Amino acid sequence: MSVPKLRTAAAVCTTLSALAATSILSGPSVAGPFSTAPCALHRSDAHHSEGVDSWNPDYTRPTGRLDAVLVFLSFPDATPHSTPAELTADHFPATSRYYEQASYGRFTLRPHPLKHWLRMPRPSTAYAIRRDWSAENRAAYLRDAFAAADKEVDFSRYQVVYFVADPGAPGVDSDATKVVNLDTPIRVDGTDVRRVVTVFEKHPPDRLVLAHETGHVFDLPDLYHRPVDGKGDWDTYVGDWDLMGSQFGLSPDLFAWHKWKLGWLDPRQVVCVRGAGPARLTLEPLEAGPGIPVQGTAGAPAFGLGHGVKLAIVRTGTDSALAFEARGPAANDRAGCRQGVLVYRIKGGAESGGGPVEVVDAHPHTEACWENSVYPPLADAPVALGESFTVPGEGVRVEVEGRTASGAWTVRITPGVHDE
Repeated sequence: MSVPKLRTAAAVCTTLSALAATSILSGPSVAGPFSTAPCALHRSDAHHSEGVDSWNPDYTRPTGRLDAVLVFLSFPDATPHSTPAELTADHFPATSRYYEQASYGRFTLRPHPLKHWLRMPRPSTAYAIRRDWSAENRAAYLRDAFAAADKEVDFSRYQVVYFVADPGAPGVDSDATKVVNLDTPIRVDGTDVRRVVTVFEKHPPDRLVLAHETGHVFDLPDLYHRPVDGKGDWDTYVGDWDLMGSQFGLSPDLFAWHKWKLGWLDPRQVVCVRGAGPARLTLEPLEAGPGIPVQGTAGAPAFGLGHGVKLAIVRTGTDSALAFEARGPAANDRAGCRQGVLVYRIKGGAESGGGPVEVVDAHPHTEACWENSVYPPLADAPVALGESFTVPGEGVRVEVEGRTASGAWTVRITPGVHDE
C-alpha cells in the first residue's frame, strides 16, 4: 500500500488480521560456506521474523512456479472506467519480472486474471475502506468478495489471491492496499485460504506496490519506520536498499538475507565468518545471476557470475547478526545510486515494521542522489572500492580490496576490531 501516497504500509493486527565459495580454514578466523548454522538466526514468534533456521509452514515458500488469481470487484455506486485487462497490465508482467530476477529464475509467479468485473452486493462506501481498516468492515468486505468470486473461481488452483477493487469507486482508498492474514483460514473449494492481497491502487498504481505486498505473502517483513504521528521520514531504516522498505527505492532488490530465507541461495553462497582474525572472500554482486550482466573491471558488461558467494555474516548476539553483500547497478538495482559492499544489521526478534533490518551507513556525514533517493543519507551507505569501515558498536571491520575481471568484489572482514 502507499505510505501517505508515497510509501507502502504494514499489515494491521486484528482477529481477521493483517499480522499483517571461499573457505579459509587456517588462522584465527573461519569463513565457512558449508556450515552456516552458527549464523542462522532462530525464527522467533515475531511477526515475519527474520530468523532463517526454519521456514514458517503457514506461508507458501516462493520456489518453482506459483499461480495467482486476480479477481476484479466493482460496486453498485460506480461504473468502472478501467478494464480488468488494463488493471492487470498495471501490475504484470512487472511483478513477475521483479521476482524472476530477484530469485535468479528460481521462482515464477504466474498471474491468472479474470476477464470481467464481479459485482459486490454493497456500495463501496459501505465498507469504510481506509488505511487502518476496522476488523468488522474488513471482514464484511472479504465475506462479500469471496461470495462474489466463489461461483467463478476455483481457489484450490491458486497459491496467491488478489482482490482488485475498482479504483474509481468513491469509497476506495489507495492507501488501504495490504495483505490480510487470517487467524482462521477461509475454507473454500476444499482449500484453506490463509491470506489475501486486497488491492485498492489507483490507475496507474504506485511503482512495484504489488511486488511489495506479495513479499508479505512469502513472510517478508516491512522494513520501513512508521512515525507514531504519521509525520516524518519513513525510510530511515533501510533507505533505497530493499523492496520491503520502499517500492520507490533506487535499489529495490531484496537483501541477500531475504533471498537466503526464501530459498533462492544455495548453502555454498552464504559464508559465516567466525573468530577474531581476518577472513578474505569474494562476494558476487547480489544482482548477478545466469545471463544477467554486471559491470566488469574495464567498465564493460561481464557475464558468468551467479553461483558464487552472495552473503557474508558475522554473528553479533543471540538474535542478531551483521550481513555483508555487494550491490551494483544491474537487474532490479539498475537505477542504483552507489555501488560497493552494503552492511546491515539483522534482529531476529524484531517485529515487522519494528526495524528487523537496519542498513549501516559507511558514510554517515554525506548523502547522495537527493533528487531521486527515498532517503539520501543512506543512498551512499555501501563501502566503496579501496575503502575500509569499522561497524560502530560491533568491532567488525570490512575492507573492500579489489574487483575481479568478472565484476566480483574481493573483501576482507575482521571481527573483534576495536578502534581507539
